[in-house]
Order: sequence, then structure tokens, then C-alpha cells
Amino acid sequence: MSSHPPSWLKDIADRVDDRLVEFLDAETIRWKLLDADLVLPLGEINRLVSAGGKRLRPVFCYLGFVGAGGDANSTKLVDAQAALELLHASALLHDDVIDGSLTRRGEPTSHVRYTKSHEDNSWASEARRFGEGAAVLIGDLAFVYADQLMNVASNDVAKIWNEMRVELNIGQYLDLLGSAQRERRLVKAERVCRYKSGKYTVERPLHLGATLAKPENVGELLPALSKYGLPLGDAFQMRDDVLGAFDSSDNDKSLTGKPVGDDLREGKPTPLLAMAYERANPAQKKVLDLVGSVDLSDQDVSKIQDVIKQTGALVALEAKITALTAEAIASIKQAPITQSAIDSLIELAEFVSQRTV
Repeated sequence: MSSHPPSWLKDIADRVDDRLVEFLDAETIRWKLLDADLVLPLGEINRLVSAGGKRLRPVFCYLGFVGAGGDANSTKLVDAQAALELLHASALLHDDVIDGSLTRRGEPTSHVRYTKSHEDNSWASEARRFGEGAAVLIGDLAFVYADQLMNVASNDVAKIWNEMRVELNIGQYLDLLGSAQRERRLVKAERVCRYKSGKYTVERPLHLGATLAKPENVGELLPALSKYGLPLGDAFQMRDDVLGAFDSSDNDKSLTGKPVGDDLREGKPTPLLAMAYERANPAQKKVLDLVGSVDLSDQDVSKIQDVIKQTGALVALEAKITALTAEAIASIKQAPITQSAIDSLIELAEFVSQRTV
């Protein structure tokens, strides 16, 4: 299996990037005519969607679309792909406020930027509330823009699009609740894993693409794609959890977007932590009980990492990721889509589950 992205990802990502630039530039020009202050929030969306990322959701949408027989140059396809990126941007903006994250991909988060702007200009009221309020509103704007780009002329497409967004919010709420309750049960952690990220990263983008291309074949296509998308989506988020808790880079920054240790400070209910907790002895559980402490030191993070390894949870989760990936690959080989799409989805599954960024 490869930890490097397939070379063909870039061509798909470039087309999506071009559409995002075109759309956001037009919106910036439109709203600047009303008030020059509106350039900043539009620029913040543009900054976030341009800051990196592998465009996995647009890629899975693309493979669902062309795999079902759609034209790769379709306008409705690229609009749907761009919509997925704007939806993701909205989720990140809101997530950073919810988690109180200070950085993303090595840069200050949007609410931190706006808080600093308030402080630098000595504006009225509370700087933190202004910063968080601005980020929430910008996230809402990205959410609406995603709707504008998403072609929901078909009831089948609208149903999947809406269900995906509901699932995402359900997952985020369960994640927030699990952190507050110090949830350590594996069944709960796996549910959060699937709904906050797994489904909307792999399964639903595949469904959207296939339904946009061949709405008359959804009865056959969607169950087959789910057999691939659900286990791979779980593997994707489990890999994210590993990257969020452990990092091999020299600068101690996770390339998933946030500093290493943030998930441990926030007490995220991950399968990795749940598996460590159920295997831990009383002394190890005492260390794991530090998870969720906002003042967790780097030394505390290191101790928790050691316990996770000592319990065998990391090895067990790696085995589970491998098994889920194998399940996804075996399933997609039987899917009623083009062979080229099957080959690409197999290659993508290997990358998603083994990536180091």
C-alpha cells in the first residue's frame, strides 16, 4: 500500500480549484460594490479553501460520477465538487470555534484572526465574541454557497445532499458531547468516527456523483458504493485519529491541520482512545484520564502516547484500518461501475488508509 497520493489526483483538484476561484472571485466583486468591508469575509473563505488539502471529497464524487458513466467534463460535476469543498470549509470554520483551535495547517484559525483584528483596532465589545461570531457567520456563508453550487434539480440528489449535511451535524454534536462526557466506549467512538467524517468524506460524495450521473440506477449503484464507502470512511477517520495523536515530523505539528495533542486536550472520543482505555490497567487509566484537560502539557501528551502504545491499542487500530481497507477494496471490485473507476478507487483506498498527512 502507498502513503503517497495518486498522481492523477492533481488534475481533478486543479479543475475544482479553478471553479472555486471563479465562483468566489465573482462573489467578492459583487459584494464589494455594496460594502468594501465584505471583501474580508469572502477572502477568508477563499484563503481556507486555497490553503491545501487533497480534495478527497471532490475526487470521490468524480469517481462516483464517471464510474456510473457520466462525462468527466460535465459542468454539474465540477459544481458539485466545488460545493463539497465549500461545505467542508464551513465545517472547518465551525469546528475550529467549537474546539477553540488556535491554528490550522500552521496558520491562525479564522476566529483567532478576527479576534486579533478587533484587538488591533480597539473596537467596541468583547474581542473573543466578535472573532467567534465572525467565523460562525463566514462558515454559514460557505454553507449557503455550497447549496448554490450543488445541483439539486433531482429529488434523488437533493435527498443525498441533505442527508449528508444532517449526518455531518449529528456527528459533530456527538463528538462535542463525547468530549464533554469523557466518553470512552468503543461503540460510541466508532459512531462519532463514522458520522462526523467517514460518511461525508467517502460514501456520500460517491453517492452524489453516481446519482448526478445516473439517477435511474441509484437502486443498484448506491448499495454497492456504500459497501466500499462505509469501511473506507471509517478507516479514513481512524487514520486521522492516529495522525492527530502521533506525529513523526520534526516540528511537532500534525499535517492533518491542527497541532498534535489538540485531540487529546479536547478529549475527542476516538476509537484509538477507547481501545486503549478498555485495555488499560488502573495505573494506565489514571494517565488516560488526563485526556480532555485543556492545560495538558507536552509532557502529559507524551505520557498518554506511551500508554496508548503500551496497551497495544495503536497496533490493534492499525490492524483494524488494514482490515477495513481490505473490505472496501474487495467490495468495490464487485461494483457495477467502470473498470477504470474501480482501479482508481482501489488505488485511492490504499492511499487514504496509509497516508501520513
